[in-house]
Amino acid sequence: MTLGQIPAERDSFSSTVAFCEARLAPNSIYALLHRHCRQLFPDVMFADLFCGVGRACVPPMIVAVVMVLQRLEGLSDREAVDRFAFDVRWKYAAGGLDFDHPGFVHTVLVDFRARLAASAAPGRIFEVTVDIARQAGLVGRRRVLDSTPIYDAVATQDTLTLIRSAVRGLLRAADHRLRTRLRAAITSGDTYTDLAKPVIDWTDPAAREALVDSRARDAHAMVAVAAGQRVGEAVSQATLLLATVLGQDLDAGDDGVLRIARRVAPDRVISTVDPEARHGHKSSQRGFDGYKAHLAIDPDSEVITATEVSAASTGDGDLVAPLVGDLVTDAAGAGPAGEGPAVYGDSAYGAGAVLEHLDSVGIEARTKVQAPNAPAGKFTKDAFAIDLAAGQVTCPNAVTVPIRGLTHERHAGRADFATACASCPLRARCTDAKAGRTITIGLHEQRLAAARSRQNDPAWQTDYRATRPKVERKIAHLMRRRHGGRRARVRGRLRIAADFALLAAAVNLARLAVLTLTRTAEGTWATA
Repeated sequence: MTLGQIPAERDSFSSTVAFCEARLAPNSIYALLHRHCRQLFPDVMFADLFCGVGRACVPPMIVAVVMVLQRLEGLSDREAVDRFAFDVRWKYAAGGLDFDHPGFVHTVLVDFRARLAASAAPGRIFEVTVDIARQAGLVGRRRVLDSTPIYDAVATQDTLTLIRSAVRGLLRAADHRLRTRLRAAITSGDTYTDLAKPVIDWTDPAAREALVDSRARDAHAMVAVAAGQRVGEAVSQATLLLATVLGQDLDAGDDGVLRIARRVAPDRVISTVDPEARHGHKSSQRGFDGYKAHLAIDPDSEVITATEVSAASTGDGDLVAPLVGDLVTDAAGAGPAGEGPAVYGDSAYGAGAVLEHLDSVGIEARTKVQAPNAPAGKFTKDAFAIDLAAGQVTCPNAVTVPIRGLTHERHAGRADFATACASCPLRARCTDAKAGRTITIGLHEQRLAAARSRQNDPAWQTDYRATRPKVERKIAHLMRRRHGGRRARVRGRLRIAADFALLAAAVNLARLAVLTLTRTAEGTWATA
């Protein structure tokens, strides 16, 4: 398929330009795309996606505009091409096409996304929006970070369904010879062709145990057969998924029966349809299944500068490095009024490892650090004077004890007040432990203590309250559509990440339209 290009001339009598210009606000996204779609998404920008021979494709600029508006309005592929065919605003946004422009079928969008995903620059549409915002002076040296849940597009499966579904996946991936050997290893009598659960008395605990045990033994036998063969990538992945499902959910009892474990694996696979989806928690009371979307914005222009998607079980602090990667190159310089790069975030970004990383790359951390807590209102760690240089800790009763050696990979040591607590008059306000109070010293204790001290400054608090909440409004813009916003439209982390980046690009263009982005005579970008 060769690269299709937009005709340079248009019929002024059948064009949508005159009709829409009198009816659309100049700061709408339709007007912005109409004015600059050829500079934003020139056809040559997508030339690497096509070869030099074959039938000409739908002009990539038109497809890019449709994809942006589709994500902004939360439409499916069929709905998007239908909207392009009958909504004159969409044709106006795509360069002022004629009223009777023929449009295209929805599979064009499917093919275009596949070509982008397989290319060397799959996120080029989002990157264009960030680049022009930076050229217009809208991207400064401050970032606000946050994350939000993305619900998966599949159903969460229970243990028995996971096992049977993973077995079917292995049988589908195997060739005829291996499939015959795998079926020969089945002893339960289950054909694994029916999607419904086997018919048993589900009120009988013994029947349920026997069902789980028999299917688990089938699965273990099939894993053993596949592991002893030279297999391709598809069979290898299906075998690994089946082994993972067995290992995460089952335990063998003393009687040798395989039962569902009374625990939840920390990185539990919740669906064989989308094996990368995970259980996640936005708070201690609110859980969700799927993925977590991470973003960084410039707090002044509210332009999204970076996006990432991770499994729902991933901590927010684990994605800080890629989100602030563009600030690292600027860390050595001075910004306006001598200010250096700075990052804002809630307490999820106040971990010691995050503070250490930001400090190592020259970025100021203005993230909130949680204060230490203690049960029943007793003395917190802040009530103890920790002197790392002298290697000692002093309690509220002025008793000093040494810091002993490493107790855990996350801890640098601990201080035990065991003997002193026995006769301490403040014991009731300090601890109920029979062995006395113990203070654990973290690896980043000094850095966290300094951060807590800084955030008590009224000026720091004023700056934080004025800056950090802006990312919440941006998340609301991204998630206002349930289809394709809060709930994923596709499966798999990479595909969801590409879809989320495209959504961020659409929201950026809507923001740039409000900021009256324009093209100067010199060919640069600016805002009125």
